[in-house]
Amino acid sequence: MTKPVLVVMAAGMGSRYGGLKQLDPVGGHGQVIMDYSIYDARRAGFETVVFVIKPEIEAQFKAAVGDRIARGMDVKYAFQRLEDLPEGYAVPEERVKPWGTAQAVLSAREVVKGPFAVINADDYYGPQAFREIYRYLSDHPDGERYEYAMVGYQLKNTVTENGHVARGVCEETADGLLTAITERTHIESTPAGPRYTEDNGQTWTELSGETIVSMNLWGFTRSFLDEAWARFPAFLDGALAADPLKAEYFLPGVVSSLIAEEKARVKVLRSADKWYGVTYQADKPQVVAAIASMTEGGLYPDALWG
Repeated sequence: MTKPVLVVMAAGMGSRYGGLKQLDPVGGHGQVIMDYSIYDARRAGFETVVFVIKPEIEAQFKAAVGDRIARGMDVKYAFQRLEDLPEGYAVPEERVKPWGTAQAVLSAREVVKGPFAVINADDYYGPQAFREIYRYLSDHPDGERYEYAMVGYQLKNTVTENGHVARGVCEETADGLLTAITERTHIESTPAGPRYTEDNGQTWTELSGETIVSMNLWGFTRSFLDEAWARFPAFLDGALAADPLKAEYFLPGVVSSLIAEEKARVKVLRSADKWYGVTYQADKPQVVAAIASMTEGGLYPDALWG
């Protein structure tokens, strides 16, 4: 069986954050958040990382991140381009927004040949997540159904005090198989616990802090890329009619369709680690302090890649 590889989605510009947050250092030697995630992945067994980036940031990205990580990993690149669409489709005039996380992963379809894990570049996931996903991908090839996995986090460990976040709220069976995932795009932390709104704050719904949510840490076999590409035209047909400038093709949507059609099953793995991220500029000091504390405690070496 081909060894699992890691795909890192790093093409977003971080509009709420105010810049290219994936390249904003949080460690003592210029390390960014993805350095720590990839280091954890390497310790878990991953040997190859595929960065999905925009072509225009290639030189900057390699200088700031890629060349350093290449000291300890086999590094490959894939490029998310607006015009990377199925035959017969074209980019709508005035569209500048990428086509979403499913298209980002599809950008790596010529590079990824076997099982793979997917992460966001600007999220810190913790060591446990990578151990769980690597073990699962190594032991679960496709059978009668596609064998996928997702690492779930407790919602209380994934919110910020500095604004709202988007999370995929998960539902699962008693034996830990994902049955549904619902994107809540505006979740806030309050003293009474997390809550979400779907009408710009006019009404709110409380959520338990124990709610399991997705942080876009998925584990797939190669079959996912084939399915996502085959389903891309149907998404575009709807998107180009309803919201041609902003509609996005999301990973959870593809997963949900495959579950509903009983073509795939998705095991919900668990991580008790706390998420860290820089959704907003005000998040950065907390992330820097947390990384420093974990380094001082011995979880990470001071200079990750030597």
